[in-house]
This record gives sequence, structure tokens and C-alpha cells, in this order.
Amino acid sequence: MNRLAGAASPYLLQHRDNPVDWWEWGPEAFAEAKRSNRPVLLSIGYAACHWCHVMAHESFENPATAAVMNELFVNIKVDREERPDIDHVYMSALHSLGEQGGWPLTMFLTPEGDAFWGGTYFPPEPRHGRPSFTGLLRQISAVFQREPERIAGNAAAIRDALRRADAANLADVAEPDLDHLADQVAGAFDPRDGGLNGAPKFPNPGLLELLWRAGSRRSGISSALAAATLTLDRMACGGIHDHLGGGFARYAVDAHWLVPHFEKMLYDNAQLLALYALEAKRSGNLLAREAATGIVAWLERDMLLPEGAFAASLDADSEGVEGKFYVWSLAEITAILGAEDGALFARFYDVTGPGNWEETNILNRLDQPDPDAETALRLAALKQRLLTERANRVPPARDDKILADWNGLAIAALARASGLLDRPGWLALARDAYRFVAESMADGEGLAHSYRLGRRIRPGFALDHAAMIDAALALHDATLERRFLDDAIRWSSHLDRHYRDPGTGLIGMTRLESGELPVLPRPTHDDAVPNALGIHAANLVRLAVKTADPGQRARAGSLMKAALKAAARAPMAHGAILNAYDLARNGVELVFAGPERAAFHQAARRLPYTTTILIDCPDATSLPADHPAAAMIRLAGAGAAFICFDGRCLPPVTDPNRLAEAIAAAR
Repeated sequence: MNRLAGAASPYLLQHRDNPVDWWEWGPEAFAEAKRSNRPVLLSIGYAACHWCHVMAHESFENPATAAVMNELFVNIKVDREERPDIDHVYMSALHSLGEQGGWPLTMFLTPEGDAFWGGTYFPPEPRHGRPSFTGLLRQISAVFQREPERIAGNAAAIRDALRRADAANLADVAEPDLDHLADQVAGAFDPRDGGLNGAPKFPNPGLLELLWRAGSRRSGISSALAAATLTLDRMACGGIHDHLGGGFARYAVDAHWLVPHFEKMLYDNAQLLALYALEAKRSGNLLAREAATGIVAWLERDMLLPEGAFAASLDADSEGVEGKFYVWSLAEITAILGAEDGALFARFYDVTGPGNWEETNILNRLDQPDPDAETALRLAALKQRLLTERANRVPPARDDKILADWNGLAIAALARASGLLDRPGWLALARDAYRFVAESMADGEGLAHSYRLGRRIRPGFALDHAAMIDAALALHDATLERRFLDDAIRWSSHLDRHYRDPGTGLIGMTRLESGELPVLPRPTHDDAVPNALGIHAANLVRLAVKTADPGQRARAGSLMKAALKAAARAPMAHGAILNAYDLARNGVELVFAGPERAAFHQAARRLPYTTTILIDCPDATSLPADHPAAAMIRLAGAGAAFICFDGRCLPPVTDPNRLAEAIAAAR
């Protein structure tokens, strides 16, 4: 019996009509495995995963294959976005076997939940050195039944590997040299196309932010800033960027950003929105501004749900074909735009008769000339016509579950980009999404992880809380409304109480009392999303400044120390932690005082949020007596901003137009 019809996850619902007797993850499935003495086949994927669809069509929809699965295994299907903890533990188990990993993740477990073997995609017939799926199933089942000691040995070895990884020694380390690390990262970037050398190419927002931060601290164009801006430019010109509808695909399969893996994820676009807004404000780069505005246009048009929050992803496939929604033939372009306009568009967006990918065309501007102002206006109108026409195609499926962590990333990015680029409508979007997550996904003093059609997956994970705390702090900077700061304080206390390991000082993915998995997952490195540890290290720096609370200051210092120990093992895998340390090391407090202080607040929102923490001071009692600005508030007059760092404050800045200049001079 297939038990997925009642699932909340769109990914699980995609499999509800399979002839496979799927179970959702839970004690009932493992009880059945013990009762029937069968191993567990754990299949993990996500709704936008192309190869997950391929394996589903080839194997899970095949009655003969399903019959083998049902006879020999208890089959569990998991949405990795709904349960990132399960995905992390069993992907780590696969890595311990020397496999690279990926999705779909196919793991074989004992009835107690211990992994003993696994892989990713398996074809229906032997292919490319991989066994057929049904042949593999029979082999695994036979070994399980006939050689239990071998299964137990494998499971014990994997379990020990997971525990050793979790118990890595965290020795004291020196504070990192951020400029040196940024130069090392820049040296690993592709000098022609940006991004890390080779293929496939991922955006790696945490590393881009590290480069951008280091470069923006220095005068001139450093190697770090050059690597960051080149990468942002090449991505914006590439096929990974949707030049008609806005937004970015997950990654490029080639080394030049031309051919995307076409799924679009909320978390990628949230992180890239913040980066493109920073660069557009710094340089006035029109390409960066267009990339940022395109992301928000995509969020509003394709991802905004009736609840006010954002959906998780768009599939790579439509009508069963990867990328079909996004690609064009020259004949289509000419038929829609006419011969003259079609030729113009084709010249600037690399559209040819033979095509640039699989006999069709991925729109891009990688090697095309930059248009002059008049031509740019014509091209913008032509793009709108093509976007209108594209809307008549069958769109990719949307995974419409609401994830607290990914929405938190998007809310923070919208709130900050709205100030950088003077787009108040983006702040309204951020407020609406925040309201839904904070109210409808509340779970006691914390948050649930996922919401869909009234169903919540709870409790939330550490990243749900860290990302929403960051969102609350971004909204507090944008509005100076106390309620956002209160939410951040409450969720931070909850995170510290339930997710922070008192032994190591690190933050785990799941609550400390969780005993559902063979190990408690406590990764510290960034994946496609930043790790909760890095985000929350920055959160505590901001909270310590905004509250002037010695307890918050002590927690910030303690967590930063633990985080830096973890990052020292592999700095390039810990961009979020290094960026948090940059805020602690190079950030400035901006204190606004005086009856006309609103102008200074608005000026501060146009500054890079990467190194600014904003504090509203409506009267002299708003700051503790020992704050270095407390004795100077009387100097504010009608309105002023005080720049504070290293326990001291500079004389008041009384012209909001000179705030950026004063901060630069102070450094």
C-alpha cells in the first residue's frame, strides 16, 4: 500500500500513485521492517530534482521494479527540504563509503535505521559501470538475509565514521586573517568566467560575500573584489540567469555559466539578491541592478503565495523535458518579434539557427556586445514581448511549501536590498512574508520548519531560527520597530537553549533532545544555504550591539570563538562564519539621535549592511549609561548620527549626506 496520499510535501505527493509501497519517515515504517525482517530502502530527493524524476519514471513507476522493491524492502520516501536532518545524516553516511553523493540519494538501512550501503541514481539496466536497480536490490536483499554479520559490520563502521566526524577536535586557533583568506579564495577563482575553477559552476554566495567584503574594505580594485565582480557579471550575463523572467537557476553544468541545471531555488535567489544589491549600490553597475530587480520580479510573479510568503522552488522540467520552458529556436523568436526585431534580439542574446545547446538556444549575453542606451530600451521591450509569449507555455511545477529558513533568507535580502536600492515595495514584501512565518509557523517560543495547506512540520531546525532572527534584525534595521528586535531576542534564547551543544559550544541542526537519528547532525560548513552557526554568530554580534546587554555580548563572544575553531579546519567551506567575524571585527554602530534623526536612518539604509548595525536613540534614556554615545547625545541637536566602534564614538555627523564619507574616514 502506498501511504503518501496524505503527505504535505509536493515531492512526496509526486510519488503517491507509484506502485511502490512507500512509507513516510516514521517509527511505523521501521517497526514494519523489524516485524518482517526486511531492510529499509530510503529514497531522498526534492521536487525540483531532475534526476529524481528520471529515476521515478524509470523505476518507481514501473510495476515490475516496484514489485521487487515491495517484496524485499520497506520503502521510505523523504523530501530533503522537509527533513534536511535525515538528508544530512545519510548523505554523510554515503560520503563515508567514498561516494561523492547527490540526489536522488538511495540508501539501504537496517531495521534500526543504520545505513549499511548506498548510492545515488541507479539505472533500470546496467549502464556506465552502474548495476541495474533491480539487480542491485536482489543482491542487497540476499546479503542482508544470508550474511547478517557483514551487514552489522558495515553498519557499525558507518556509524563510527559519523560519530568520529561529529566529535572532531576543536583546538584553540588564532583569529583569521580575512584579507589573506580572501586572496586565497580569489586565487581559486576562474580568471575568465569567475566562480571556482572548472565545472559544474555554483554561485557560492558565501565565498562571493567574503570576497566582496574584503575588496570593499580596500582602496582600488583588489584581486578579491575583481573576482567577486567578475563572477557576478558573468553569472548575470550567462544562461544561468533567466533574462526574460528574472532569477537564477541552481547552477551551470559547464565552466562558462551557459547551460543551467534549470531548477530555480528560493535560497539561491535570496542570497544573490543581497549580493547584487550590494554591488549595484557600490559601483552603479546597471547589470547588477537589473539582476537584483529581476530576482524580485520573479519572486513576486512566480513564487509569492496567497499567504504572503514564498514557495520553495520551481522544477527544472516542464512537459517531461529539462529546460523546455526557457529555451528558444530562432524560428520562434522571428515569428514572435518579426524579422528585424528578431534579428536584433538574436544578435544580442546568442540565438542562432543551429542553437547553442542541444539544437536550441539558451538566452545569454556571455560573448555579446553591450547595447547602447537606445538599443537597450528596444531590447527591454522585446524581452517583455517574449516573456508574455512564454507565459503561454506549460510552466515548470512549483513546490509550494513554505520553509521558514529559506523565507528568512529572502525576507532579510528584501529588507536590505530595499534600502540599498531605494525600493520601498520590496520592504512591504518582506514584511508580509515575515508576518506569515512569525505568526502562522510559530511553535511555542520557536518556529516550525515547513508549512503547506495548514500542515506544519515541527519543531523547526536551527537554520529556521537563525535565518528568521536575521530577518527580524534586517527588518529592525529597516523600520526601527521594537517588535522585530523582541522576536529576535526570543528566538535567539530558544535557539541557545535547545540547539546549542554545551560541550562544544556549537549549534546542531536539530534539538539536543532529538533521538530519532543514529547521530545528532552538527555540521558547521555551508552547503547551498549558509550554516546556522555562521548566520547566528552574526545575529549575536548584532543583538549584543542593539541591546547593549552584557549577557548577549558574552554569548556572542562565546559562539564566535567556537565557530572560528570549526572554520579553521576548512576556511573555504565556512564563508558564513568568516563573514560573521568580519562584522564583529570591522562593523560599526550607527546611533541616530535628535527629533530629525529619520533622515540619518534613511541614509544609513543606503550603506552596506555588511558592516553597519543601526541603533535608534529617541531620547537620552534609550542608551545605557556606559554606552560611549550616551554622554554625547546632547550634541545631536535637531538630528545626528554617531559612529561608534572599539568602545568609542566619533563626534556627531550632522549632515546625512556625509554619513558614508564619515564612516570611510573613520576607518
